Amino acid sequence: MSFNRTVLYLPVILLSLQCLAFSGNEPGLKIPPDAPAKVSLRGQHLAVIYGSDTILKAFIICDPSDFYFREVVDSAGGKIFQAFTITSNDGKPVSIEGMIIASDQSFPCEENRAIGSTFVRHSAGLSHSLLNRAVYDRAGDWSLSVEQSPVRIIPRSSSANQNFYIISVKGREICFLFKPRYYQKHRGLPYFEPWHYRVWNKPVVGWSSWFAYFDKVTADDVKRTADVLGEVLKPYGLEYIQIDDGYQQETSYPEKWTVANSKFPEGLPALSAYISSKGLKPAIWTNVAFSDKEWAYAHASLFVRDTNGLPVKGRWVGYVMDGSNPNTLDQLVRPVYRQFNETGWKYFKLDALRHLRYEGYNSNAGYFEFKKTDRVEAFRNVVKAVREEIGKDNFLLACWGIRPELTGIVDGCRIGDDGYGLRTLTQYNSFNNVVWRNDPDHIELKPKVAYPACMATSMTGSLFMLTDRPEVYRTPYVEAAKRSIPVLFTVPGQIYDVDPSASMYLDRVGSELSGSGVRVFDARLSSPYTHFILEINKPYGNWLLLGRTDESRSSFRFEELGLFPSKEYLVFEFWTRKFLGSFKEEFSPGHMDTAYNCQLLCIREKEKHPQLLATSRHISCGGLELEEYSWKENSLKGRSRMVAGDPYTIYIFEPEGSTFAGFECNGAMLLNNTFDGKMRAISIQSDSEKAVDWEVSYN
Repeated sequence: MSFNRTVLYLPVILLSLQCLAFSGNEPGLKIPPDAPAKVSLRGQHLAVIYGSDTILKAFIICDPSDFYFREVVDSAGGKIFQAFTITSNDGKPVSIEGMIIASDQSFPCEENRAIGSTFVRHSAGLSHSLLNRAVYDRAGDWSLSVEQSPVRIIPRSSSANQNFYIISVKGREICFLFKPRYYQKHRGLPYFEPWHYRVWNKPVVGWSSWFAYFDKVTADDVKRTADVLGEVLKPYGLEYIQIDDGYQQETSYPEKWTVANSKFPEGLPALSAYISSKGLKPAIWTNVAFSDKEWAYAHASLFVRDTNGLPVKGRWVGYVMDGSNPNTLDQLVRPVYRQFNETGWKYFKLDALRHLRYEGYNSNAGYFEFKKTDRVEAFRNVVKAVREEIGKDNFLLACWGIRPELTGIVDGCRIGDDGYGLRTLTQYNSFNNVVWRNDPDHIELKPKVAYPACMATSMTGSLFMLTDRPEVYRTPYVEAAKRSIPVLFTVPGQIYDVDPSASMYLDRVGSELSGSGVRVFDARLSSPYTHFILEINKPYGNWLLLGRTDESRSSFRFEELGLFPSKEYLVFEFWTRKFLGSFKEEFSPGHMDTAYNCQLLCIREKEKHPQLLATSRHISCGGLELEEYSWKENSLKGRSRMVAGDPYTIYIFEPEGSTFAGFECNGAMLLNNTFDGKMRAISIQSDSEKAVDWEVSYN
């Protein structure tokens, strides 16, 4: 294991604290107060109560006469900052041990960018990283952090609706900082009300026709692609086939959307049925533009109008549909999505939203003022109508550019411009799977970009959509996608943006008049941050993955990765299948192989017996498919979920003195068993998708 779950000093009183933790109301079932917490200090006992919930109970390991307490609350700008400190009287360190109690949507993280990591961190499961200084509770939108170090925050246990974290901190002055309404007020997302919705927590992996065919796409193109992907990538986790711009007759009234053009002679319901017949999910692009002048003028009341009562027109959006008019929604919006939903479409990419907001509503603010209507609510009404018609079980993607007004309505957001943006994932990393699912745009499996794009998208738990012609998926580049899907559900390791150069301007959305080109708050394709961390936390162990997309760094200290600097770690490179060795304090991964243009480094704490280094199925190195794993009675035992026909390799480190005795597995064929003096590679293959038990024994 890479992380030590043991707190160095844990007084017996924590047992009673855990019992007391259950006395509060269940978090996340009510609207949290926009108010400070109550901080209670009685002797050595410290408690923090937010609303009616106790979120911290702790014991100060110091005589009350040896420390003093201070507290301040500041609400400048409508954002509440509540700080409280425990300070030593005599300069000797004070220790605090306790427990943080939060909802099942909470997670440990970093909160302060000034002292935080610049690796883009995500975690599958609750993080054990030494970098964590805070707990964020999404259900209540609050953050509780500690500014001093050393501090340890370790997940202890979970119930049906709560997570418990042991917190251990020591210093001459210990400062806690509590921020209620964290994303809503401190991060500038007024529509963020997570107590009303949960984020989409299932993988979203698919294909889009846009870069493959642009608006020349035909029904036959989509069918051929579904044929190939149903065979080649569906077994690995690809689910969606999304038809993009090019099927509609015109961006106009509903029949121009639902009745396809001549390139789709059998119609859209038939295409949906064909995709479904391949075991895949139909997905479709639409937009909110309206180009039919004659129809708009004949139905002027459904549109935003000028002082002469005529429909206004904006660049890219055409005639502007009036979202403040229920008749507009009933006649122009709802029928389209109701029919698509009824005919089996499961994923909806809703485009031109930026233009409806900027060229449509912001540019005609006087129209809404005259109607005494909120133009942002009018904008939201359009997307709410789409959501109501497609239902909550189908995926809704907002496109393109950052759309903070649609928080709580959409499941995902294309955070940047057209074209895959690996570095956009550093600019809104804190939004991913907290506010919505980030979409860095479609991935092309082509030289230099295929492997880093697939790796980074998967490591961050983002939306994963390919966009090549089907013949590409018969080439070796498909391996990059096979090993990166499905995408694990992750939470960010930082609730700040590693690159804040876009989100710092988020408050300018309401004054923007043009959506032509990247706006200052949209995620951009350039960023100085190029390294990604994915922490895997499973019941049987935890380990760390470091994704390297350039050679700007030649070495890495374990401490800066959130690992113990005093421990020894094994490092394995996934793409080249190379064991780099055993290291203390730091390691150098060497040059990246130009066949991949990236490195995926799997880092595990060294143990005193043979141990798993990685598996070949997925970049998580076992985090996806390894259902059970243990070392007992001189044997490594595991259960792996196999892909039919896919060779599956188990990589094992064998320390000096180990004597291999044998390998057994049920339901799979042994292909190979090799040993190079340090690492054993055992390859097996199953003829069907199933879980296979395996055992490697030693004398």
